[in-house]
Amino acid sequence: MGAPESISLLDPSAWHGRLYDTGQWRTALGGTREVMEPATGTCLTIVGVADAVDMREAIGRAKDAQAAWAATGPRDRAAVFHRAAALFQRHFDELALAIARETGAILAKGQHEVREAVTLCQIAAALPMQAQGQVLPSVPGRLSIARRVPHGVVGVISPFNFPLILGLRSVAPALALGNAVVLKPDTRTPVSGGFLMARVFEEAGLPAGLLQVLPGDAEAGEALVTDARVPMIAFTGSPGVGRRIGALAGQHLKKVSLELGGANNLIILEDADPDQAASAAAFGAWFHQGQICMASNRILVHADIAEAIKTRLVGKARHLPVGDGASGQVALGPMIDAKQLQRFDSVVRDTVKAGATLEAGGTFEGLFYKPTVLSGVKPGMRAFDDEPFGPVVNLITFRTDDEAVELANTGQGGLAAAVISPSIGRAMAIGQRLRAGMVHINDQTVNDECTNPFGGPGIGGNGGSVGGPADIDEYTQWQWLTVKDTPPAFPF
Repeated sequence: MGAPESISLLDPSAWHGRLYDTGQWRTALGGTREVMEPATGTCLTIVGVADAVDMREAIGRAKDAQAAWAATGPRDRAAVFHRAAALFQRHFDELALAIARETGAILAKGQHEVREAVTLCQIAAALPMQAQGQVLPSVPGRLSIARRVPHGVVGVISPFNFPLILGLRSVAPALALGNAVVLKPDTRTPVSGGFLMARVFEEAGLPAGLLQVLPGDAEAGEALVTDARVPMIAFTGSPGVGRRIGALAGQHLKKVSLELGGANNLIILEDADPDQAASAAAFGAWFHQGQICMASNRILVHADIAEAIKTRLVGKARHLPVGDGASGQVALGPMIDAKQLQRFDSVVRDTVKAGATLEAGGTFEGLFYKPTVLSGVKPGMRAFDDEPFGPVVNLITFRTDDEAVELANTGQGGLAAAVISPSIGRAMAIGQRLRAGMVHINDQTVNDECTNPFGGPGIGGNGGSVGGPADIDEYTQWQWLTVKDTPPAFPF
């Protein structure tokens, strides 16, 4: 099953200057773009960039392919995803290294994305085999059924930070449930976020046209969101862009799944072990340079333990190695590009100007930003109010549980929260009061198991919008079907 070991899934000559459209690599009308390796500045490949015409043509071909796929038997659809999971596993090392290089990640992060891709395909393989509706109570002589049917064409717009996972978590269930998908990955990570999937599903036997992959900018994204042939959009990215997509989708009466960002809070109570708590905070704030929607943006520490936590975090910040993540010798890699680094650095600088203390870091060389610790962070400062999306620990102190909850709930919402304490009942009582879609006790905030609903309130998005039990609800819609033995007589 699948591709022989000798075949590479990542031959850049296949997509040089092209898009993936109806099972073929086509020249893009929107031009081409270099894909740079953040750690070295090397050009990894050149890809096609879709314009609005590219996007509209691809949508039409996806729509043409979808009906036959929806009519395909559930076992045949499931088999494609079993083969895809096997391909991800078979080519594990090749794909993990490619992801690490393109995203500026440490190798372990690339490996994590491929490992989760295997799981996402296995979960998707089970979806066609589940019950697709219910028999409803009705009058005698009529069979009444509520059944789940695919939307048709689903548009997926995915980000740069975890491009394989955050694209595939929508692509796989949407396809498995009978939809076609038009995927627009970030132009900074088009291979990890799109072409890699195209190659895997091509080898797994997915019929042509069902997965269209078109890297593009705002013009292509707007064409996807506004096209009447695409009844659903799944977007992962910044709150600003999410608001724009939500507004456009609303104007066109589309279903939209938004997973955005926001402030995530890690609360450390005074009875926590300082070493364990500092390790959790460091990982939650600095993993993948803090470029994670679940990153522990705010570290709320009880005043009695604040100095001990700060000392440990400063020590870690000064000793954790920063460099080329693909080398396997570092803890933090580079930021994705200069624009992202400059935005993050401005958050740090503005927060210090507002009265916070720079305890460690705050410097960079090229795209490599040192792990940073800020203390004395308060509401009204950018690092408190905004999602930094960079490697910073923001230390905020509190005295009472009520104060911790009030600080954590200040703002526009977030995806994840965590509480660390051996007093489980107390920690859970705090957790139940937090405005977050995901809450973890005795852990940090960066957690996902693919089987859980993933989302949050406010600028976290529009609820538990992807993952696990949410997938059938998201990627299908209800249809009411009734059947009578014979037509009844009517009084007209």
